[in-house]
Amino acid sequence: MALAFDEYGRPFIIIKEQGQKARLRGLDAQKANISAGKAVARILRTSLGPKGMDKMLQSPDGDVVITNDGATILEQMDVDNQIAKLMVELSRSQDYEIGDGTTGVVVLAGALLEQAEKLLERGIHPIRISEGYEMASKLSVEHLESISQKFEFSVTNIEPLVQTCMTTLSSKIVNRCKRALAEIAVKAVLAVADLERKDVNLELIKVEGKVGGKLEDTELIYGILVDKDMSHPQMPKRIEDANIAILTCPFEPPKPKTKHKIDIDTVEKFQTLRQQEQNYFDDMVQKCKDVGATLVICQWGFDDEANHLLMHRNLPAVRWVGGVELELIAIATGGRIVPRFQELTTEKLGKAGLVREKSFGTTKDRMLYIEHCANSRAVTIFIRGGNKMMIEETKRSLHDALCVARNLIRNNSIVYGGGSAEISCSIAVEAAADRYPGVEQYAIRSFAEALDSIPMALAENSGLPPIDTLTAVKSQQIKEGNPYCGIDCNDVGTNNMREQNVFETLIGKQQQILLATQVVKMILKIDDVITPAEY
Repeated sequence: MALAFDEYGRPFIIIKEQGQKARLRGLDAQKANISAGKAVARILRTSLGPKGMDKMLQSPDGDVVITNDGATILEQMDVDNQIAKLMVELSRSQDYEIGDGTTGVVVLAGALLEQAEKLLERGIHPIRISEGYEMASKLSVEHLESISQKFEFSVTNIEPLVQTCMTTLSSKIVNRCKRALAEIAVKAVLAVADLERKDVNLELIKVEGKVGGKLEDTELIYGILVDKDMSHPQMPKRIEDANIAILTCPFEPPKPKTKHKIDIDTVEKFQTLRQQEQNYFDDMVQKCKDVGATLVICQWGFDDEANHLLMHRNLPAVRWVGGVELELIAIATGGRIVPRFQELTTEKLGKAGLVREKSFGTTKDRMLYIEHCANSRAVTIFIRGGNKMMIEETKRSLHDALCVARNLIRNNSIVYGGGSAEISCSIAVEAAADRYPGVEQYAIRSFAEALDSIPMALAENSGLPPIDTLTAVKSQQIKEGNPYCGIDCNDVGTNNMREQNVFETLIGKQQQILLATQVVKMILKIDDVITPAEY
């Protein structure tokens, strides 16, 4: 324990329990932090690009996740180190903001840290390194603006959007039917998009999965899919031009809130009680019939008696529908959610052109399709697949594709993929470094080298010789002044990413560079790490 004395000679303690805390200072702290960041980036490096590998993660309770999505891998990994946690946050923020490019952003941050380590060993101050990185990131973002292209699409011509979504899906497991999935994603986004405001609410797109069938059976439903069936097996399975009453009140006699006890001592009293209950049900069913409802969707259950009566009165019903689904049904059919029977009116009913029940395979699984709605601004993507992991991974891949389509509607500039944009930025930043006097120019050059790590990882994962491929593409870009040359991962035979139709969104790329630089600056600024000792 460290003791010190004040001017009156009284002892006081400086840091309590000093011996139990481990402490790293100065260069050691920075090296330890950098190696932690690099370790995380190394894990993700192999899953970058169309030939990237997948990771299999097992959670403590035995669930297995197989994924290629950077954010998911880091989310599922149990990370102890604080700096590694920063990398996890980094990919999460890229996921929230852009949705795609979660792996690339971590790989880039790892490369920047690696370059920073070399500079630190030469004795350059970390603040100067981070200032140089900041200048370089500004340069690259501006350069990306200059090589980006505007990208015209309309509701009728969706091909450009589909091409971009296919680029996103090509690095996932589902790449064998990426064309179909990309089209589904684009149509879903355009169905809910507000093209005047350039805004898309992804909450209106519901992604449902069901094990069985094959991936090619995945379909887009302009309406809502509910994983429920009709409450009575004899109710009609297909209702056309349905008027839907959406109820959140239980279909049963009202119960007093207080505790109560009924004494029944004769048979007559019991029969009157039963008659009373039946009249209640009759009134409820009649109310629904009077306003013209042909289908009741209820958030709560009802007992067999109510079920029987509904069946006899020819009023099909669905019970135990969740709150989120009710809201989506209300949005899609233009109905109102009714909390009390007294408030049921004809205006509050939702309208759907077709409500049908569909059963799958030999199992008893049935689902309810609500289609041809009055307001088709809520759509459902229904995924089929061989096993649960496949469906989960398809959901994540589709989420990325939906986000890409949304970003293109918000801002329709694109850059070319396959590492071409990074190589082009690297050349531009390298050239700009000569204009800066002072120590920062070393950091700017290192930034240019770090940008090369993404095309390098792409080449490595595709089984090409990384350094040869990168230098060949780089010299070709410099010679032809053509920023569209990238790594030919799929062995098509051309380096021109324009001909290969490999696109990425401009805002996604810019965000990657900005976020990675921010995190690296933050890590470089830490020079003292105090951790509680392990017991």
